[in-house]
Amino acid sequence: MKDTIVGYRNKAIHGAYTHILKPYFFRQDPEDVHDQMTRVGRELGTYTAGKFITETLFGYENEMLRQTVFGIDFKNPIGLAAGFDKNAEMTDIMPSVGFGFAEVGSVTGYPCAGNPRPRLWRLPKSESLVVWYGLKNDGCEIIAERLSKKHFLIPIGVSVAMTNCAANVNPRLAVMDFRKAFATMEPVANYITVNISCPNAKGGQPFLAPHRLDYLLDIIDEVKTSKPIFVKISPDLSDEKIFALLDVLHNHRVHGIICSNLTKNRHNSAIIDPEIPKFGGVSGRAVRDISDQMLATIRHREGDRYVLVGVGGVFSAEDAYRKIRLGASLVQMISGMIFEGPQVISEINRGLVQLLKRDGFTNISQAVGADV
Repeated sequence: MKDTIVGYRNKAIHGAYTHILKPYFFRQDPEDVHDQMTRVGRELGTYTAGKFITETLFGYENEMLRQTVFGIDFKNPIGLAAGFDKNAEMTDIMPSVGFGFAEVGSVTGYPCAGNPRPRLWRLPKSESLVVWYGLKNDGCEIIAERLSKKHFLIPIGVSVAMTNCAANVNPRLAVMDFRKAFATMEPVANYITVNISCPNAKGGQPFLAPHRLDYLLDIIDEVKTSKPIFVKISPDLSDEKIFALLDVLHNHRVHGIICSNLTKNRHNSAIIDPEIPKFGGVSGRAVRDISDQMLATIRHREGDRYVLVGVGGVFSAEDAYRKIRLGASLVQMISGMIFEGPQVISEINRGLVQLLKRDGFTNISQAVGADV
């Protein structure tokens, strides 16, 4: 009965979002809308009433979705990807929206204004976003102080990266920038992601080269931590390049892989909008199949050596379930929430329960890697 009520609730909210809110939002500059929603989320999370109302509108729980990964309790496998809550301002409201975890950042060693505007575009026909923020954030020291005052109701991961500045064209300086961000954020994170694949920084993506990744992880290994460490990789890598990076990861303190970041490939057949900005990486539907293939490739080669997180093109329970069956223990999203509405999180979780029951599973962890 409860599940049925949630289904009707989500259908009503989806209708209101599709016919009223989304047309209104999509007539405005996407970065302005994002900033408005950040302020709303921050304010709602400040008050008990705000969190209660949000949870009433969007919450959903089922024990079939709960799992323990690295000793961390995840009440469901759907998380917010890094890039939305850049400055860790919305961690109080994310549990009420229905997320099982959230990743903030990317956080850099020093405050960064990012690239000049415009730096966020919608591709409505492709149901994708073009992102050229350039690692805009308040810097690790301010964000660590902000999080140190919080009590998390869901696991909060922190994505760290190198500051988007001319100095970090020098890989040695970039490595020390990474180290500063990692060491500063480590005490306040449930897990840490080393983001080596941001496509929008002045220094490029130097750590996609195996020898430079090896050097970076050598330095990261020097920081004492018991927290799980993930590496976030690019969707634009060939299998050969993926395997070369995996060989490097074998020699370091890396527990998981996030598949994947934004794509820079403008020849992607899933991008059907006639005009595409020249700058920035593409998220959303355009990354779905690439991410799925990368998950399958890594799971097939590595087995369960790494915990995999699937990101890219998650708009429905079927999208999330496919990533899980290809090897992802956890799934992250942003674009699906923007195009479908915030109720999509609980609708995905509700749909996952139905899919698990259909396939004879009693817990989400049993479905991980079932198709590989």
